[in-house]
Amino acid sequence: MGFSHAASGFKGEFCGRVYSLIKGRSWITLVVLIKCSSLYTTCLGRLSQPVNPKLTRRRFIKGVIASGVAAASTSLWYTASGQSRPAGAVERLLTISVNGQTRRVDVAPQETLAHTLRYKLGLTGAKLGCNRGECGSCTVLADDVNIYSCSTLTHEVKNKAILTVEGLRAADGTLHPIQAAFIQELSPQCGFCTSGQIMSAVALLKSNPRPTREEARNALSGNLCRCGAYDHYLNGVMRASGQLS
Repeated sequence: MGFSHAASGFKGEFCGRVYSLIKGRSWITLVVLIKCSSLYTTCLGRLSQPVNPKLTRRRFIKGVIASGVAAASTSLWYTASGQSRPAGAVERLLTISVNGQTRRVDVAPQETLAHTLRYKLGLTGAKLGCNRGECGSCTVLADDVNIYSCSTLTHEVKNKAILTVEGLRAADGTLHPIQAAFIQELSPQCGFCTSGQIMSAVALLKSNPRPTREEARNALSGNLCRCGAYDHYLNGVMRASGQLS
């Protein structure tokens, strides 16, 4: 089989592999494929010229693979060093403060804080209920302000101190006053909304240590309870603030 005929057959195989590699891959993979495609086009343009008789199809494919590896290594080096980043590109490797600890995590530009906490950092206390900023079960604190983590991008709060329900308990295992008060008042029923209720209550007491019952009701109004235990949660806030014994 001549080299021209082998290269013709390789063209279909190459295109098929490119398509399979592109699906769901990162931009680094695309850079590698572009460089490989450029090399492939150059090689095809030279088919009409005399070729080395020792150049076989196998050696040609090995050359393409070696070039791809070299391109990937170069791209990764620039990514790690932060050099030659395209204008407007978002840094993916973030350093964020979560529960008083500095964490390094790879974050996609459109990744929500809830996704980062649950699936990257293993902090599953923030629940995903509606996943559109309505039920409040994903509530966490960012610089002591309660936010819906399901509708907040991680990149938006990368410079803020994030506090989740896992970070409330003291080092010796002592529960936060809100947690202890909720238990005493039998606030949790099914428990799915409880972590969000706790974080909203903690944010309230940080800004207003002795709220009225109506102020507490307003502060927790963004947290839905499917079991209807709203009065139990309000009683817990009143107990934690020292207004109910």
